[in-house]
Amino acid sequence: MRPCIVAVSALAAVLFCLRAQTQDAKLPAAVTQQIQQRIAASHAEVAVAFRMLDGSHEYFFNADDSFHAASTMKIPVMIELFHQVKEGKLRFDDPLVIHNEFHSIADGSVFKLDSAVDSGTDLYKAEGQTRTLRQLCDLMITVSSNLATNLMIEKLGVENIRAIVHFLDADGMHVLRGVEDQKAFDKGLNNTTTARALLQLLTAIAQGKAVDAESSRQMVEILEHQKFNEGIPSGLPPGTRVAHKTGDITRIHHDAAIVYAPKPFVLVILVRGLEPEKENYALMGDLARILCQATE
Repeated sequence: MRPCIVAVSALAAVLFCLRAQTQDAKLPAAVTQQIQQRIAASHAEVAVAFRMLDGSHEYFFNADDSFHAASTMKIPVMIELFHQVKEGKLRFDDPLVIHNEFHSIADGSVFKLDSAVDSGTDLYKAEGQTRTLRQLCDLMITVSSNLATNLMIEKLGVENIRAIVHFLDADGMHVLRGVEDQKAFDKGLNNTTTARALLQLLTAIAQGKAVDAESSRQMVEILEHQKFNEGIPSGLPPGTRVAHKTGDITRIHHDAAIVYAPKPFVLVILVRGLEPEKENYALMGDLARILCQATE
């Protein structure tokens, strides 16, 4: 009987340690209550995923709920670019001819992107010219260029992007297509994500595990040059380094960030249902402020 007793005792010890680690990682109840009250007051559908990079604290709220990914899906596109460069399939200075004709995944028909609804408009003036993959990646992330994104997806292959998402255990992110494919949208064929999936991708980058340490460092640098900083950064102390990607479409506002506070953390906030942009940004800023102060 002794081996059985020893095994049971060992299992009990392991379970006790796991419970203790899980409990230790939780935020104080007063903090989580404050977060949930702020979310409830917004009357929006909100998902939050938060983790200290040292693993000391984490918090999840609706973190596995699926949202339209909007431009947050550009993060795995960037990761796959670095992956293919690392494998020697591509080089960052490889030129790509700029064009504005793509095929819908709904029926294969041709569609064009509308510069009027794209936050990066200069690239449309360069049709017929070339830009390097590095330049397109920068535009895709920093000004969220939809045209650069579709060109990158076409070059990299959407199946490869899905494969890197799966490899990084971020299966809550589903990349089906590029952007502005209206026929696909009408059929419900959309890119979706969960807050937990984005947290997983950004944690891999922050820990130097997305492709490799040097690739991750360069991805952080690109994310730090994000031009839209009204969300999570607005709630942080001035001067805080933030490497992040936003995503905005009608009644959808997201922000996914690596925050280099004195105690660094990853924070993802997905919001659905709030129309005025300023209300979305205020909500994101407030949640970022609460979580940053709670871990000081």
